[in-house]
Amino acid sequence: MPDWLIHSQYLVAFITGLLGGVHCFGMCGGIVGALSLSSPQQQKSPQISILLGYNIGRISGYVVAGTFVGFLGASLVDLTGIQNTKQVLSVVASVFMIALGFYLTGLWSSFSKLEIIGTGLWKRIQPLTKRFIPVHSFSQALPLGFLWGWLPCGLVYTALIWTLSAGSAVKGGLIMLAFGLGTLPNLLIMGVLAAQLGRWVKHPMVRKLAGLLVVLMGILTLLRAFY
Repeated sequence: MPDWLIHSQYLVAFITGLLGGVHCFGMCGGIVGALSLSSPQQQKSPQISILLGYNIGRISGYVVAGTFVGFLGASLVDLTGIQNTKQVLSVVASVFMIALGFYLTGLWSSFSKLEIIGTGLWKRIQPLTKRFIPVHSFSQALPLGFLWGWLPCGLVYTALIWTLSAGSAVKGGLIMLAFGLGTLPNLLIMGVLAAQLGRWVKHPMVRKLAGLLVVLMGILTLLRAFY
C-alpha cells in the first residue's frame, strides 16, 4: 500500500471521530456534564484536569482495544494465508462506516442495534466505575475514563471493525488513537458549553452533513481496499 494511503487512514479516522461528535454527544454528554459539576463545591465551571483525565483514560481504552483487534485481524490474515483476506476485512469495515453515516443522518435507525454486542461486557465493567464516583481529581477521572471507554457505542465499534484490516497491532492502536483524538474536541467542549452544543449538534442539517461526510469517508476506505 502506498505511503500516502497508509497515512491517510489515520486522517480519515480522526475526521470520523470528529464528525461523529453528533453521536458522542448523545452517548457521553451526560457523563461529561456530570464530571463538569463533580467538584466538592459543585461549581458550575468545569474542572479542566478532570475532563482531561476522563478523556485521556477514554482514549487509552480505545487504543488498547484497537491494538487487540488489529492483532486479531493480522493474525487472521497470517493464519489463512489468503491474500484477499485483508481486502475482505477492508470492505467489511467500509460497509460499517457507510452504515454509520446513514445512521448519523437519521435515515437509518437500525445501526444502534450494533451496540447490543457490548452490553454483556458492559454489565461486568459498569460496577467498577462506582468506586471512582463522585470524581474530585485527575487520578479518579483517569481510570473512570478508561472504564467508560468500553461503553457500548456503535461509533466506536465501527472504528474497531476498521482496525481488523489495519495489518498489525500497532496500526490498529494508531487508528483508534487518531479516532479518539477526533472525538476529543467535542467532548471537551461539552464540559464547557454543553447546553449550547446540544442545540447545535441536534440540528437536522448538522446531523445530515456529518452523516454524509462519514459516508464519503467510508467510500474512500472502500476504494482504498482495491489499491
